[in-house]
Amino acid sequence: MIVPYWVKDAIFYQIFPDRFANGDESTKPVNVQPWGSPPTIHGFQGGNLRGIIQHLDYLLDLGINSIYLNPIFLSPSTHRYNTTDYYQIDPRLGDMSDFRALLDAAHKQNIRVILDGVFNHCGRGFFAFNDLLENQEHSGYKDWFHVNKFPIDAYSPGDAQDYIGWWKYKSLPKFNTSNPYVRRYIMNVARYWIQQGADGWRLDVPNEIDDDEFWAEFREVVKSQNPDAYILGEIWDPLPRWVSEGHCDGLMNYPLRDAILGVVNNKLTINAFSERIDDLLKIYARENLFAMYNPLGSHDTERLMTVCINDQQRVKLALLCQFSLPGAPSIYYGDEIGMEGGKDPSCRGAFRWEIKTWNCELRAWIQQLIALRKRIPALRRGEVKRILADNSRFCYAFSRVLGKEQVLVAMNTSDTRRNLRLTLTGLDFHDGQILHNLLGAGEFFVSGDTLAISLPPRSGVWLQ
Repeated sequence: MIVPYWVKDAIFYQIFPDRFANGDESTKPVNVQPWGSPPTIHGFQGGNLRGIIQHLDYLLDLGINSIYLNPIFLSPSTHRYNTTDYYQIDPRLGDMSDFRALLDAAHKQNIRVILDGVFNHCGRGFFAFNDLLENQEHSGYKDWFHVNKFPIDAYSPGDAQDYIGWWKYKSLPKFNTSNPYVRRYIMNVARYWIQQGADGWRLDVPNEIDDDEFWAEFREVVKSQNPDAYILGEIWDPLPRWVSEGHCDGLMNYPLRDAILGVVNNKLTINAFSERIDDLLKIYARENLFAMYNPLGSHDTERLMTVCINDQQRVKLALLCQFSLPGAPSIYYGDEIGMEGGKDPSCRGAFRWEIKTWNCELRAWIQQLIALRKRIPALRRGEVKRILADNSRFCYAFSRVLGKEQVLVAMNTSDTRRNLRLTLTGLDFHDGQILHNLLGAGEFFVSGDTLAISLPPRSGVWLQ
């Protein structure tokens, strides 16, 4: 299966549109909250597409080259996973001219933009479900959904019982994707936005449309419009089926996130971490492994700083590890300046644009990691060769190898300085060779087939 060439070199930035930036006051909803208010399920804060356009210079300065946008289509909610019109940009975000302006501005800077595709379910205001509510058993759209009984009640308190809703939410009626009219509608939507210039789809809960033929058709439709479009699946477990023929190019690599955050927070032993990394490296075909989307935070998780109990060294070490491994690293908006937040909706706070509130050291660290990853092909395309997994001293080391180019990565997850002697057998290092620390000061000398290094607590190095 051919995956988009550019994903191996991608560095993603995820944006929750209502909370990133406001660039057009005219789109603000009348019930807008003050920017920076504690995030709630219902409170709009006024972010829009023009706000993203006006801050592309910020993203370019950070170094990213790809954007993943949470849903932007018409919806009554801040998260917009309950779509009411798949062909309309939500007016609170702008209109079609704003969307095209965003794509034009991004593409001129070689930034790709992928959209969130919510095709398992829709909102109650979606035209077909609205017809069903109005006409009940007489509706021509009753087979677009999974109706259990009539009359349908979609608004009283409680779980969905008259029809199937996603996780029993009445506000999220599940499509009947076995219906050919539903399938045609979804395929037309998928085709339309790629035709408008979107660079791919991030698929919301694709596993809940458990139909290989559906996804094979979806892939064919998307790739027929743009062979380089990226199809990314929200799959939370390591499941190779979802990157097999006729499925996705890559997956949201939450298992990798769990492993990295587990080891830097000492909730996962080095041996367990090493085994999980080995498994994740082996379970997928190489082209899909290098097309994985590797997050440390998202709109569905606690923020990175919060998970790492506000310990900047843990955060920096997690990022070092994330940027060292195969797949496209992703920054969740605001994590680069140290924003905090628990689970949804707390992780969806408004971006703090006052520079005095930023964690500038953390942002500079991410800039450095991005710049080095862009400069060194081995960090993007090299094979992984494990060097050390020292369970008792909480240390781990591996090398990224691409031809004659190598980067040696070593990590100390303990709260104690560790002096290590790494055996370099099988790697292309030679006696007397000097290795430079790409992330700071210091030189290290290869002696025979060993390398002695000293790592401060909760730190790591990239040596070349």
